[in-house]
Amino acid sequence: MALAFVTSRHFTTANIIGATSMEQLKSNIASHELKLSKAVIEGIEAIHKRYTIPCP
Repeated sequence: MALAFVTSRHFTTANIIGATSMEQLKSNIASHELKLSKAVIEGIEAIHKRYTIPCP
């Protein structure tokens, strides 16, 4: 879901992945086809607005 969200941002030119296995690489690549619903994106954005600065 995180990779799909990053890919959906209009300003993203490259989505950096760090796969450590072939299975993970396939999953990461497949995230390109995952389309998040408007409700999911709005939920992610609401969380980001509430927690704009992550705790150390």
